[in-house]
Amino acid sequence: MGAYILRRLLLVIPTLFGVMIINFVLTQFVPGGPIQQIQARFEGEGDAIQNLAGTEGGGVQEEDGYVGARGLPPEFLAKLEVQFGFSRIVCAEGFTGEPNLKSPDCRKEAIPAVERFFIMMGKYLTLDFGESYFRKVSVVDLVIEKLPVSITLGLWSTLIAYLISIPLGIRKAIRDGSQFDTWTSGIIIAAYAIPGFLFAVLLMVVFAGGSYYQWFPLRGLTSGNWDDLSLWGKITDYAWHITLPVTAQLISSFAVLTLLTKNSFLDEIKKQYVMTARAKGLSEARVLYGHVFRNAMLIVIAGFPGLFLGVFFGSSLIIEMIFSLDGLGLLSYKSLVDRDYPVIFGTLFAFGLIGLLIGILSDLTYALVDPRIDFDRRN
Repeated sequence: MGAYILRRLLLVIPTLFGVMIINFVLTQFVPGGPIQQIQARFEGEGDAIQNLAGTEGGGVQEEDGYVGARGLPPEFLAKLEVQFGFSRIVCAEGFTGEPNLKSPDCRKEAIPAVERFFIMMGKYLTLDFGESYFRKVSVVDLVIEKLPVSITLGLWSTLIAYLISIPLGIRKAIRDGSQFDTWTSGIIIAAYAIPGFLFAVLLMVVFAGGSYYQWFPLRGLTSGNWDDLSLWGKITDYAWHITLPVTAQLISSFAVLTLLTKNSFLDEIKKQYVMTARAKGLSEARVLYGHVFRNAMLIVIAGFPGLFLGVFFGSSLIIEMIFSLDGLGLLSYKSLVDRDYPVIFGTLFAFGLIGLLIGILSDLTYALVDPRIDFDRRN
């Protein structure tokens, strides 16, 4: 097992490098960039300029008044390009002062995309993910701030899906072909066919004050008086807020996991060792839960890390937007819209690494659930 884990860990490096370079190349062909986003905001609002340049009133000022309608000065744009790492200041040989664009001996030089990529990857190797262009906060701090929301959705959705799907799948396998199996299969197929975002809107309309009932809050993970609540009050308030988003997020994973459990049990029930156990006179409960359960649950339990990762990354964006939850999904979306490259690539690197490590964890889970599995002897 040690040799297998080492091989998988060594494969993480080229895989992650390939993911990063593909996405970096794709961004070079996407129209617009952070500078263009700032220009567009400046023409309409100017708030981004106030944050970046420190000017009062949200715009660049001249002695004769506001010049926002005439666009940004070239000197300011050149300064932004240097600040964002798209260009650098090159000064003539023998220049002794601090490099700046105002000096006649210094000029702006564009940094090639290939060089920018390797500079970025070099920083990532030291876990330096940079700072957001627009928020003036480090990428690490942003991820830590938004992570609890996404973990909440992913973890609770996965746990509840397992708690419902495994007993239901076992029951369906035992009563295969019965009326119970038929109508539950109909419900499961319907649940799988309903898009998560549509189900989320339905829950909001019905239960969050849309048109019928106002049983659950519309947004956020906690109430405004969270700090004043007792321990039990905080637990109930937290559960009250996550009920609708978690329900909306687990619907598709619940359907898949239930059918997976049922089919896994059916495959095991038809095997020879089950017939032998029954022939020995063992009770049906002993056969199912003493012999079949462990083998049937191998693929289900071992798939927990992968299922959590899929729920964590796959559904969080739309659910967070609908229920106004400020998590990683919403952060990624805003970063893509704003072309906030440090946040885009920093989170991509971190999540790509997490995904690859969870893939290794899934294999280790297989070996823990069933010691007969030995990856080192597969060849």
